Amino acid sequence: MALRFSKMHGSGNDFAVIDSRSGALALNPASIRAMADRHTGIGFDQLLSVEPARDGASAFYYGIWNADGSPSGQCGNGVRCVAAWLQRAGVLAIGETAQVQSPSGPVAVRVVDANRVTVDMGVPVFEPARIPFNATQMADRYSIEVDGQTLDIGAVSMGNPHAVVVVDDLLAPALARLGPALTAHTRFPEGVNTGFVQKLSPQHVRLRVHERGSGWTLACGTGACAAMAVLRRRGEVDAQVRVDLPGGTLQIDWVGPGERLWMTGPATFVYEGEWLGD
Repeated sequence: MALRFSKMHGSGNDFAVIDSRSGALALNPASIRAMADRHTGIGFDQLLSVEPARDGASAFYYGIWNADGSPSGQCGNGVRCVAAWLQRAGVLAIGETAQVQSPSGPVAVRVVDANRVTVDMGVPVFEPARIPFNATQMADRYSIEVDGQTLDIGAVSMGNPHAVVVVDDLLAPALARLGPALTAHTRFPEGVNTGFVQKLSPQHVRLRVHERGSGWTLACGTGACAAMAVLRRRGEVDAQVRVDLPGGTLQIDWVGPGERLWMTGPATFVYEGEWLGD
């Protein structure tokens, strides 16, 4: 049977969104990989499914799968697209705040307008065991050996694990090998999303992210949140930061540790289609 989907993106981080409100999506990893292929499939960084809520407090549940077919706990750009999709479907009004449920827990969303969404991304988690990250104690910085080089990283979970590395040059050739190597590092037992961040001012940074299961992406919402959380916790940025990614710009607001972090950014429809593959 043909599978209807909406192609969407948030700052270039692209998705196929499936309407599964009548029941959970039943696709195996091989099918998701086939759909994700940019030459012979739809082409996307993640697949998102909009499903019935699994708790009484949420309006809907959304599932997340990476391009390699592996599941993901959270996707910041993805949840904005889910909210915009719900608004277009007529079940979420502009200006209305609703709670949706991700694989890692509930998320509050508000559609600012037809193409812009604000998301409550929750409280950043720095405790190593909860990221998860193998470390003896919690710290602002960790030294880690990656491909014969010692890196200074910050580690945080935004519903999925992130390593944040401050660099002077986002175009440095070494990043092409360090990103994948850190993403697969054994100190992160579930893998990690690797973000390289360049500080331009206390209110402005640039970011590149190598995502586990998807590789280099044009944007990563949770990666932008993670970069803000690590730098803010160190006292290096203000409470509101503009994050420039290869595909666009996000606004991240965070007072500091123990408080909830908010992300605002675009959610764009590209086209509607039918997947006719197996």
